[in-house]
Amino acid sequence: MAGLMQGKRGLVMGVANDRSIAWGIASALASEGAELAFSYQGEAFGKRLQPLAASVGSDILVDVDVTDETSLDTCFATLKEQWGSLDFVIHAIAYSDKNELTGRFTNTSRANFLNSMNISCFSFIDVARRAAELMPEGGSLITLTFQGSTRIAPNYNVMGVAKAALESATRYLANDLGPQGVRVNAISPGPMKTLAGSAIGGARATFRHTEENAPLRANATLETIGGTAVWLCSDYGSATTGETIHVDGGFHILGFPQSENL
Repeated sequence: MAGLMQGKRGLVMGVANDRSIAWGIASALASEGAELAFSYQGEAFGKRLQPLAASVGSDILVDVDVTDETSLDTCFATLKEQWGSLDFVIHAIAYSDKNELTGRFTNTSRANFLNSMNISCFSFIDVARRAAELMPEGGSLITLTFQGSTRIAPNYNVMGVAKAALESATRYLANDLGPQGVRVNAISPGPMKTLAGSAIGGARATFRHTEENAPLRANATLETIGGTAVWLCSDYGSATTGETIHVDGGFHILGFPQSENL
């Protein structure tokens, strides 16, 4: 089916390059007719984003620092001025000091813990509050998480705790915003070969392990994640909220590796 997102407008936050999960989602939404705006942080990311945004017909690019209230206010004021309302927001923003995404979780510093929680979890709450004001007829908010929120993933460390908080926030936001027709969900892909994923110690081995052991013997792709986002943002997702949707080849259901890999 084509045109599932025709007439819908939304903001995509967190595109770093053409291998970003956020870009896979943006591409899928655009292919179904959605009109997109993008946020980025800093001039370097803005330059990378410009040709990608142009390729899907977008000319609304806003420089946003999610730790800065004024920056977020300016972003949503711009969208209100340009469009008047929103139908969806894709939140693909997370951060932790790369030096603490290896080794022992007990070595997490206070400063990095607070910064990771602020950027990776609280920013979604901050974005949701502003976005909901532009969704008088309902809409869809999506964030990205990872299985390290509920099970131990080597070297994921403080990000696992931040993602656990993010998933909990997703449920609370879903309950708060449900009466106005705003759905709030999280997508949980398996390991991905992205800029963010490469920052985690042992990323290549983790990717290979999940591919070899997932029931489908495959990791997620940008296309499968994008398709899931289209469903959640389209009218077909109008009864789904507060969920963490796994797109990981089924890896999250396993208790042990496959017998040939034990």
